[in-house]
Parts: sequence; C-alpha cells; structure tokens
Amino acid sequence: MAAASPPASPPHPKRPKMSSSSDPDQEPTSPSAAGADGAQPRAPRYKRRKVAILLGYCGAGYQGMQKNPGARTIEGDLEEALYRAGAVPEADRAAPRRYDWARAARTDKGVSAAAQVVSGRFYVDPPVFTDRLNAQLAPQIRAFGYVRVTNSFNAKKFCDRRRYVYLLPVFALDPSAHPDREAVMASVGSGSELTKCLECSERGRKVPGVMGREGKVPDPALQEEKSVEASREEAAVGSNEDANCDPASTGDRSVDLPIPDNETNTQITEMRSNGAEKCDVQLSGGTLCSEAVPASISETVCPILNSDSNTNSDSVDVDPSFVAEKKGSIETVVTEDGKKQAMDVVTEDEKKQDVDYEGSSLEEMPLRSAFSYTHEVKERFNRILKKYVGTHNFHNFTTRTKAEDPAAKRFIISFAADRVVNLDGIDFIRCEVVGQSFMLHQIRKMIGLAVAVMRNCAPESIYDVAFRKDVNLNVPTAPEVGLYLDECMFTSYNKKWKDSHEAVSMEPYSEEAEEFKLKYIFPHIAAMEHKEGAVALWLHSLNSRNYPDFRYMDNAGTEASIAAAVESVDEGTVPSDNISSVMASYDA
Repeated sequence: MAAASPPASPPHPKRPKMSSSSDPDQEPTSPSAAGADGAQPRAPRYKRRKVAILLGYCGAGYQGMQKNPGARTIEGDLEEALYRAGAVPEADRAAPRRYDWARAARTDKGVSAAAQVVSGRFYVDPPVFTDRLNAQLAPQIRAFGYVRVTNSFNAKKFCDRRRYVYLLPVFALDPSAHPDREAVMASVGSGSELTKCLECSERGRKVPGVMGREGKVPDPALQEEKSVEASREEAAVGSNEDANCDPASTGDRSVDLPIPDNETNTQITEMRSNGAEKCDVQLSGGTLCSEAVPASISETVCPILNSDSNTNSDSVDVDPSFVAEKKGSIETVVTEDGKKQAMDVVTEDEKKQDVDYEGSSLEEMPLRSAFSYTHEVKERFNRILKKYVGTHNFHNFTTRTKAEDPAAKRFIISFAADRVVNLDGIDFIRCEVVGQSFMLHQIRKMIGLAVAVMRNCAPESIYDVAFRKDVNLNVPTAPEVGLYLDECMFTSYNKKWKDSHEAVSMEPYSEEAEEFKLKYIFPHIAAMEHKEGAVALWLHSLNSRNYPDFRYMDNAGTEASIAAAVESVDEGTVPSDNISSVMASYDA
C-alpha cells in the first residue's frame, strides 16, 4: 500500500492594500533576514508609488517653476527636498526622468501658485511623508498633501484646464493715473490737464528728494527745515522789527499766487477777521492770508511768520528770482467752502523731464478725481476680456512662437473680472482666466493689452487684428507679481477613475491653500506695489512711443486709403492730386 502524501501547506496570506497606517508598504521580512545568529533584522523596505503631490509656493526670489541650470527654481528646490526626504534614491538624484516627473503648469519668474500639482514615483509612508517633505522645503513652498494615482498618470497631460488669477490695482484702469510724458504734454491746454505723479517718473526711476530708498515719503519736519534754510539763503531779511509782512513795504516784489475763481474777496476778509492778518500775500485777483497757505509754503515765503508778535522787525524783501522759483513749486491750491481739498507739488526734478506746463494757467490744473471700479468700468473691462474667450491664434501674446506654429492656437474657456479685493489698503481687481493651457507670458500680455485699451492708449478695434496670422503686434507685458496659479483641474481623469482612485483635487486642502495665500502670496503682491510700485512704474511705459503698434489701426486705415487712391488713379477715375492729400495726412 502506498504511503500517504504529506498534507499541503496553507497558502500565504495576501498582502493588505494601501491604507492610512504607518507601514502598509512594508514588505514581510524573510527568515534569512534575521540571520541565523540572531542578528538585528534589516530595516523595512518600501515600494515606490505613483502619486500626485499638491503644493503651493510664492514665486518671490525664484526664476520660475521649471528647472533651469544655474538659476534658483521651484522645481530645483523641490527635487532636492524629495531626495533629502527619502522619496527619491541616491541613484535617481537630479534625474527626474527616472521617476516619471511631471508638472501640471509651468509658471514664469516671480509668479506664485496656490494649487500646483506634480507627479512621479516616490517612496512614501502616508502619515509622515508630507511632514518630512515640508521639513526640507523653504517656508514659501508648502506641500499640502498627496494622492495615489494610476501608473499612467501624468500631471501635465491629464490636466484638463488651469485657472489663473491676476490681481490688478484698480488705479491701473484710470487713464489719468501715472501718465507718461507724452500724455501730460498732450493734455496741456485741453481743459483737463494731467499731472505727473510724485511717486515715480515716466521711465521708472524714483524722483530724488520726493521718494526715499524704500519708497517712503521723507519726514515732513526735515523737508520744512530744508525749505526754511533755503529761504533764508535766498531771501534778504531786513533788520526792522515789524511783525507784519506788508506788501506795500516790498514794492513790486509781492508774491503772485493764483487762486480759483470761486475764492472771493469777501471770503478773504472773513478769514482776516479770524486773525489771519499776519502776512498778506498779493494774489492775482485778491490777497491770500497766511492761514490759507500751507505751513511749509508759509515758512518759506515769510520766514518770520511765526515770530513773536511783540518784537519789531523790518519788512521782508523777497528777491524776484526766489519768488519765481517758489511760484513754480506750487502747482495748485484749491479751496472749497473755506477748506483746503488738495495740493500737488511739482519738484525741480520733474521740471527737468521736459514737461511743459507753461501752456496753461496753474489754477486750471484739475485735481484727479477718486477712481473706482464702477459698474460702467466693470462692464467695459469685462467686455474687453471676453474678446480672448474661444479658440484663437495667440502668437502676438507670447514669445518664441510663430503664427504658423500649431501650438499658437489656444482655447480660453472664460475670462472675467467681477470682484475687488483690498490688500494692505490697495484695491485690486480679481481677474480670473480659465483655459486648457497657456504659453509663455500669454496671460500677462493679455492683461497688458486690455489695460492699454482701458487707458485709451490703444483702440478697442485692435482686437480685430490681434489674432490674425498675417499681423505682428508688439503687445505690452504686465508685471508678473500679480499673477498666481489658482487651481489645476483633472475633470476627465477623476470621472474615469472615480471608483478605484481618489480624485486629484484641491478640495480637501482648500483651507490650507487659503491660509497659504493669506500668509505669503497676498502680502507679497501688496508689498511689491507699496515698496516698488510694480504696476505704477509699468503704466508709464504704455504709450505709442514704446509701442508703435498701438496705432496699427490708424496706420492700416491710412495705408488702405493710399492703396485705394493709387488704384483709382491708375484706372483714371480719380485725379492724381488726391494722392497728395492722402499722403500728407499719412505723414502727419
């Protein structure tokens, strides 16, 4: 009788699927691993997993997202942090292709992101991987979490659409805010003259003596002290101890200051009756008391204004050259109902910028009214932004891409600016654009041309030719500081794999992302505008001198007229004299 066969050994249990425990990927240790002599077992081994990491970063100090040799980039720091956190082995260090590295969006230099997504094969241990990674990153780069994805997942290819937000200061849409030199000169004598801003010049340099190194206004006390010292050097003060500055004692050397027409002698008499008779200054059309003159100007014109009234001194003899200099330093003093509303000062440095104010009276220079994002402005701005919606050839809104390149065609899903947010005292318009993908500088150039049209630097009809293949336009590029990536969407992937894989979405980390924006991205945008005036300086460049293509529609119309006239002359239907008139208008 044959011997009975030994009982079969039980099958090995299946390995558990990935869970939220700390060691789901730990492989069972073989008996030989412990060693025959009872040595310590080997450290647990982990398998690589294909994951998508969701993170945010502030682009300040970085040369963009994409890794670039010799430059500090977000991708470079992130790859090094993954290696130091143990997610990438030594053999794959600085070789992202070996672990299927991909990014959902590529941001430009200085551009931030609140919801960037990168993918690859990494060693992960769920409870502490995010913490280990953040420990190796700079505070302005934060990983919010990660999601297990399919082996074929690619953050760039599987991303359906991207949403970017550009925070544009409200004053950027005001045509009278930060005008360039040509606009100021062209407005003279029009009745609505523009004034140059004190914060910056039309070429993007700080005005010496007006703005400090950090963009702070100098101490008023120091400015008054310098003004008094300058007046003492130029004004000859007599030895008579008369406390009053009588215009009659100065002869023809009275200070001639313009005042608005609504300031009557009756109001001046009332002001005098209230004790403002210390110093009477001769005006064009009346007299202005010291109470109506700002303190710094009063101390400059009448240095003994604040002296003891009981002491006697001679009247002040004001030198004509000094009067002319101080007269030019006062641009306008407007009073309404006896109250000073505003005063703009033109510095000597601005006079050197070839800005001619002699064509109009100083009292005709109007004050810039408070500009706000009204319903009318909002409606017009959104109408302009909607011109980008749809499939267009955006070769004029990028660099290094020709019109014939198929990559120049992009699809914009939506573009709107419906909300205003306040950051550190500055009102910003939230411009939100959603598209399948974007090229280099595309969003910044779309914003740049839209602002130029809103400021009347370019006609709205320029969009009729901006997307044509046969037309090349030089489009302005808005500053990068206000732009940030708001979300990357994976709608098709999430719908296809919803039964077996977790959705790739920022929804579980929305609160963390919002806190990150409030802590790093928004303060950076506001600080750059306060300190450096990023958008304010850029606005000075929006003119036809720097961008001749703003006049493309005018030139194109004239060229078409010339071509039609030449064709008519050749046919004998129009006299040749008509061509001369058309050419003259073209040259003008």
